Amino acid sequence: MPLRITVPIPSPGWQACLTLSFQRQGLRTILGPCTHRGPLQVQRPFYPEGETVCHVAILHPPGGVVGGDELRINAALDTGSHALITTPAAGKFYRSAGPTACQMQRLTVAAGAALEWLPQENIVYAGARIHASTHVELQGDARFVGWEILCLGRPAADEVFTTGEYRQDFELWRDGEPLYLEQGRYNGGAPALTARWGLQNQPVSATLLCAGSPPDAVNAIRAAWKELTALSPPTDAGELATVSQLDGVLICRYLGPSAVRARRFFTLAWGVLRPALLQRPACPSRFWNT
Repeated sequence: MPLRITVPIPSPGWQACLTLSFQRQGLRTILGPCTHRGPLQVQRPFYPEGETVCHVAILHPPGGVVGGDELRINAALDTGSHALITTPAAGKFYRSAGPTACQMQRLTVAAGAALEWLPQENIVYAGARIHASTHVELQGDARFVGWEILCLGRPAADEVFTTGEYRQDFELWRDGEPLYLEQGRYNGGAPALTARWGLQNQPVSATLLCAGSPPDAVNAIRAAWKELTALSPPTDAGELATVSQLDGVLICRYLGPSAVRARRFFTLAWGVLRPALLQRPACPSRFWNT
């Protein structure tokens, strides 16, 4: 009987994994053991506001995600540590010839630690096929502020998301109990993209979550956004921005034509939340201005 040799089928895309560990060392948060495989890396840690908070930017050198790519990001914060994680530029998800690309993120925050997850927006080109998942696990009194901004299509190039698929999971848990679970599935050209109960023809949708929200934050954010929109009105009458709070989780939502406007709204909300929740003034990342 002839010998059969099974040859594994190579993956059609990049396989990348980045694991970060943040630790408290005296009064300082340091980036501890850090491993990476494939095109996911971090620059050196930054300390723009002193040694207590470690700022890190996640790099994806290829500059975009294509069908078949699998990116996995794991970050764990030890007790007493405080990290702010961002990206140096918007994420780009290109048209696929068929395979689905995956981007999975698992963030674990120990009791007494604080994580600020503030990536720039993800731009999904027409024809892309994406499954994106973010799972945040909080322990004890851990604090978390994070946002995710999604742009379907490329409004600046008049590109509409007429083909492709984007699946999104965003989960926030504390001690094994769910605080916030969101699942979305957007198919190019589907009624959900245009219906009034859906995205209402708006390309940008975004969510900010804050666990351990301080009292009166909802009213403070609403007032600040009202003042800002009076000075800089939206160009699209369909723009929507909301703030609500349920079971200790503050939720900001944005739906509109502009990722820049979404980030402006969330940065404003973060500026209100950070002093009350983390006892620190807002310190915007330098990458947001590039």
